[in-house]
Amino acid sequence: MKPENQNFFQKVYEVARLIPYGRVTSYGAIATYLGAARSARMVGWAMNSCPADVPAQRVVNRKGLLTGKHHFQGINLMQQLLENEGVEVVNDQIQNFEEIFWDPAKELK
Repeated sequence: MKPENQNFFQKVYEVARLIPYGRVTSYGAIATYLGAARSARMVGWAMNSCPADVPAQRVVNRKGLLTGKHHFQGINLMQQLLENEGVEVVNDQIQNFEEIFWDPAKELK
């Protein structure tokens, strides 16, 4: 991994660690907060290889879909982790997405 990507990944992890229990954010929201609005995919790559202390299950796509679930071990681990936090998921779609969405640009002023 290039050093600049490693630094970006660390920043992604720092933001992801701040997502409150029972809330979710999107790859794009993290990218925008970090000043790299067009780098949502890079945030996704960071989440694919994140340390165990990063709550990766709380990062979903802009529509509230569990697009990263295949990177979790187990059949429905991402969904199970979210449901353990009280997040309702139906057919890989977070319910009440707008209500539980956590926007780092607004929350981390």
